[in-house]
Amino acid sequence: MAIMITDACINCGACEPECPNNAIYEGGAEWTFADGTGLKGEGAHPSAGPINAESTQEPGSMDVYYIATDKCTECVGFHDEPQCAAVCPVDCCVDDPDHEESEDQLLAKKAFMHL
Repeated sequence: MAIMITDACINCGACEPECPNNAIYEGGAEWTFADGTGLKGEGAHPSAGPINAESTQEPGSMDVYYIATDKCTECVGFHDEPQCAAVCPVDCCVDDPDHEESEDQLLAKKAFMHL
């Protein structure tokens, strides 16, 4: 299951530098799969399908920090727990019930992004 940031976010930014996948962005910021990963060019993302790593993606939120679901691995393969949730002072980094994934799926995303 990916992690999401709720509307309770106070925009402190504590979570952003903790993400090993660079999946957390400030509200209104566009993102790419290449940001903070080893991806370049085109590829077949394990859950998102065909992607271009440098193509700009729309912000997930305009108002608060957000997590790019297709980049979130819940820190599997990096840490024992999601680091965004561990450092969030208002506990707004929570499981995203709309994006449930197994540990194998999360590890596949990690392997795809970090060649």
